[in-house]
Amino acid sequence: MSVRELVVLGTASQVPTRHRNHNGYLLRWDGQGLLFDPGEGTQRQMLRAGVAAHDINRICITHFHGDHSLGLAGVIQRINLDRVPHPVTAHYPASGERFFDRLRYATAYRETVRIAQRPVAEDGELDRSKSYLLEARRLSHPVESYGYRLIEPDTRRMLPDRLAARGIAGPDIGRLQRAGELNGVTLDEVSEFRPGQRFAFVMDTRLCEGVHALAEGVDMLVIESTFLDEDVQLAEDHGHLTAGQAARVAAEAKVRHLVLTHFSQRYADPDEFARQARAAGFAGELTIARDLLRVPLPKRR
Repeated sequence: MSVRELVVLGTASQVPTRHRNHNGYLLRWDGQGLLFDPGEGTQRQMLRAGVAAHDINRICITHFHGDHSLGLAGVIQRINLDRVPHPVTAHYPASGERFFDRLRYATAYRETVRIAQRPVAEDGELDRSKSYLLEARRLSHPVESYGYRLIEPDTRRMLPDRLAARGIAGPDIGRLQRAGELNGVTLDEVSEFRPGQRFAFVMDTRLCEGVHALAEGVDMLVIESTFLDEDVQLAEDHGHLTAGQAARVAAEAKVRHLVLTHFSQRYADPDEFARQARAAGFAGELTIARDLLRVPLPKRR
């Protein structure tokens, strides 16, 4: 059975708190695992969340501030210690290659796993697998930063009752799918359109074109909301979003499930982020992230 869920490993911004670890997010997608922004302490959070090094197929770093990348050294060494049997691909801003290399080789260890370094230098497609296309978009932050977007291809779902009514069975089903027509029966008559699911990950950024492009039409948007709306000037000055700004982006983009995270330590009441998101007009499913939470992707449309 395929599993598609977000495992939240950490939700703090620059300074961790007693209840919030630095960033870390694992997206489980049909047996693949994408680890986003492993901040300090990610390896221990993985243990607490029941996430193994073997679960990681891809690492995506948005930018090289410490709360988004200092855990990389421990994660990479754990991947090697556990002799993960598959290759792991790492994406990160090309301008930060020296930081990636320093973290990858921060201390002595034995390399047993091939980690393919695939730096991001521009907007566009990064990679394709059988079940998704991975894209990146440039964000607006004091250091080079990229957000990521996962797109499942659209497909068609065959309808058994309609196939049976038209006498199509066995190998003929495959022939119909490939040709689009068989013995006067069209694919549209015996199937229905099945839109692929979409996921976007947006961390440290001001409002910019990249934020809107990443969020457009996704089933789940994981997005930073470092500040509350009353501190919007602080957000702008430091290259961040407020809860209201993130929620308005999600509402305009018709996001189905909004996950707010990356909270400043200055705020004691997480419910205020939810109140401001609703006040900004977001009416879909809303999650205020907390450490070790598991958030399933919405059911297919």
